[in-house]
Amino acid sequence: MRDSSRLSRRAVLGLAAAAPLAAAAPASASAATVIGGERLGRSGVQVSGASGLPKKLTARAWLVADHESGEVLAAYNAHRRLAPASTLKMLFADTVLKKFERAERHTVTADDLVGIPAGSSLVGVQAGTTYTVEQLWLGVFLRSGNDAVHVLSHMNGGVAETVAQMQAKAEDLQALDTHVVSPDGFDHKGQLSSAYDLTLFARHGLADADFRDYCATRTADFPAGRKKTFQIQNTDRLLTGAWGMETYDGLIGVKNGYTSHAGNTFTGAATRGGRTLLVTVMHPKSGGNGVYEETAKLLDWGFAHAASAKPVGTLVDPISEGGATATATPSAAAAKPAAGARASTAGGHSSWGLVAGAGERWRCWRAGRSPCAPAGAGRKPARRRGRRRGRRRRGTRRGKGKRRRRRRRSRGRGRRTAGPGADAHRQPPGAWCRSSRQPPRGPVLTSRSHARSAPTRCHGATAAFPPRCGPCGRRKPSAPYVKFW
Repeated sequence: MRDSSRLSRRAVLGLAAAAPLAAAAPASASAATVIGGERLGRSGVQVSGASGLPKKLTARAWLVADHESGEVLAAYNAHRRLAPASTLKMLFADTVLKKFERAERHTVTADDLVGIPAGSSLVGVQAGTTYTVEQLWLGVFLRSGNDAVHVLSHMNGGVAETVAQMQAKAEDLQALDTHVVSPDGFDHKGQLSSAYDLTLFARHGLADADFRDYCATRTADFPAGRKKTFQIQNTDRLLTGAWGMETYDGLIGVKNGYTSHAGNTFTGAATRGGRTLLVTVMHPKSGGNGVYEETAKLLDWGFAHAASAKPVGTLVDPISEGGATATATPSAAAAKPAAGARASTAGGHSSWGLVAGAGERWRCWRAGRSPCAPAGAGRKPARRRGRRRGRRRRGTRRGKGKRRRRRRRSRGRGRRTAGPGADAHRQPPGAWCRSSRQPPRGPVLTSRSHARSAPTRCHGATAAFPPRCGPCGRRKPSAPYVKFW
């Protein structure tokens, strides 16, 4: 009787798992599309054909790419969405720079300076003073002046109109990790970008002569009113050598950024031996010079290994210039289930995920919630309770308090179960794991304890094991899940 019930449960689980897989198969290709190549959608370091990457890199994301060909030589969390700070001004320049002539003059009004966030970096724009467009752009690129950004935004039709244009420009550049809330890059809820997108902005901007001229300028004179001027210096420390940094040989820009929330972010470009490389570094854990030091290390590595490194991805071309369109970014594919995939259950928990690339959403393991079993909709996976395994030391007596603590520690240490019974988590005969070394047959339900002990690709080479979490990119699942082949 017990054996027959096990077989029936496995049959039910197999049928329930096969149905959504078949429905999601046509949509899996589009849902799993990654801008720039599949490897750029993975977390961790991505490099091929070259070694000697700099050690002790603390950035949360970085990318090295060739400016001319667009080939990505190495990357780390390329599509991870992080706060961009003032590096978002590169997208602002890509959007607004060509709309006004450099010699055009504008008299600033008080309304032009309304809405600048408190604590912003300022270049010193004053109401009632007349500036040329060139001077305003020098204030944007050199001093990262949010006051100059707001003046140019009002000249462009207002802040809201400029934000909408920037978002449309990001979509045209296929920078789909970017969400624009303000034109100056100041910290706002939901304002995000990625190392890949920032590199796209820099590459597109460097194709314009005015953009190259502004970002390569070290110092300039800025109006102070009544025919007086004061000197402003570029905040790019690799370009000017300020704050104890040495200037980087061949550096041509482009933009740095810092806020207390976002930390330091920098996109730099340098030319040596006829080759121009782009490097973006986001949120290093080291000090104020750390973002420049890590950028210099990655540039050195890129120039030394550019000939031998095989590309792990590519910087796509804008759609308006004939670039091939893509349907989804890694973050979008992780956030939306594919067509035909299981919806959330009545219990409020996310449905089970399928193999990598099938488009099913995985709930972040940090959220503390578990997916539901296909046969037990709305039910959390139960825990199989049992006595704690281990040798008992002879000649010792355990009091009531020790036994109670032992029982408490043993709770939850049993293997998780999925579905209606305790046997649902067991692997069918022939499942290939560390012990049997045999090919898998049918769906296999795997527990968290097995995920810790199994190799990275334990159950076959057709899907990553375990699948990545959409929100955080980690490989740790939050509950038992089904694998298919």
